[in-house]
Amino acid sequence: MPAWIRSGFGEYVKRLPPEIKVELVELKPEDRTSGKTVEKARALEGERILAAIPAGATVLALDEKGRAFTTQGLSVMLAGWMREATHPAFVIGGADGLSDEVRSRADKLVSLSAMTLPHGLVRVVLAEQIYRAWTILANHPYHRD
Repeated sequence: MPAWIRSGFGEYVKRLPPEIKVELVELKPEDRTSGKTVEKARALEGERILAAIPAGATVLALDEKGRAFTTQGLSVMLAGWMREATHPAFVIGGADGLSDEVRSRADKLVSLSAMTLPHGLVRVVLAEQIYRAWTILANHPYHRD
């Protein structure tokens, strides 16, 4: 990932309090120059994604066809995860999107936008939205209605 993505993601994660631990797990994208079809590459990436999901995690797969949430709605979910000690795992697909197997495993399909966004940018936007959701819960002035 370019430095601006690492920097943007890191900036929002470091702002979060210690009780909201964000762990980034990066998986190597499937080689797209090896003659594999898009479907095969997506399926192979999907296998690696599924293997990386922690046991017992609530899986939220980011998908343009998923359900859109407001930031306020995300803060409600965050409060529930904190209260119930649930471990959400947000899954961001690669360049070819998510496999059907990953979508099937997801507890929720979530859309950040009806537009297709590069997965690196999604990482930054998601980190910012998690931070913003926390600021709502903490009555922090970062989020203004």
